[in-house]
Amino acid sequence: MTATTGPDGAPKRRVFSGVQPTGKLHIGNYVGALAVWAREQHRFDSLFCVVDLHALTVPEAVDPGGLRAKVREVAALYVAAGVDPDRSTIFVQSEVPAHSELAWLLTCTTPLGWLQRMTQFKAKSGRLGSVGTGLLCYPVLQAADILLYETDLVPVGEDQRQHVELARDVALRFNSLFGEVFVPPEAMIRSGGARVMGLDDPTAKMSKSTGERAPGHSVGLLDPPAVARKAIMGARTDSGREFRYDEATPGVRNLIELYEALGGAESRDALAERLDREGKGYGHLKAEVAERVEATLAPIREAYARIVADPAYLDGILARGAERARDLAAPVLRRAQRAAGVGT
Repeated sequence: MTATTGPDGAPKRRVFSGVQPTGKLHIGNYVGALAVWAREQHRFDSLFCVVDLHALTVPEAVDPGGLRAKVREVAALYVAAGVDPDRSTIFVQSEVPAHSELAWLLTCTTPLGWLQRMTQFKAKSGRLGSVGTGLLCYPVLQAADILLYETDLVPVGEDQRQHVELARDVALRFNSLFGEVFVPPEAMIRSGGARVMGLDDPTAKMSKSTGERAPGHSVGLLDPPAVARKAIMGARTDSGREFRYDEATPGVRNLIELYEALGGAESRDALAERLDREGKGYGHLKAEVAERVEATLAPIREAYARIVADPAYLDGILARGAERARDLAAPVLRRAQRAAGVGT
């Protein structure tokens, strides 16, 4: 593990983030999370978690054996996408019991109304006939994930800003009740490309769970080239030829943003001008996006194949990561327990 101080000797700011091991990790997860983690990891003391406890919020949908396999898949994809285990801490949430222990302390101090107002709870509970307590309380577990590590910054998409703001509010409320225990975190939002939309429905965010059951919704990081290309070429656009971003329909804007996020040197205006000048249609834009996606995914698939071919390598990464995470979390949990009057 590299030093957690910068060139000037000052401590690096700490970053925490994680992905739930359900559904199919897709190009939107790469653009909005994994690529950002990999690019910025040298600047921060970074902890990246596979948040398997969050997968239990809808227990009826959980296959225990499948969940364990997904945990390893997601961890391997972190590394394949460029997260360096010698520079960043990679671990599995359930391997650090302090997450669950702190979550209970925070649940006891978090007002019910805060949780009932959470956008994702309202959306998900409206689709379910029966709602478990875990679905209501998982933002408190998410707050515990963040606060355990004295996190300064949480890299998230715009749609997750509310969860970081809740974690901050939870920290400040606990501090007001029991004294200064937690570092209030801040959201680190990527300015562009952080919210890739569904290829089949460009008005809805690309989803891991939808991608698992709906071919054509997303491009999975492990999708074969032909499958990925078919999804992109089938992306919903319209019958026109409008490439100017501000005038284009949502499906075209989504393709332009994906092209841009994957390393397009052209500005949006330059891309529109070139495609207009060449008399191209949306099919040509899709083909260019497909080429860029394949250039991004090919090395990820190759690296992933090497990683999973050596289980001991991945085991070692996760064991070292969990050990460091436990070491960092333990004093924070003890401080919170003592402040609240429990523990020794």
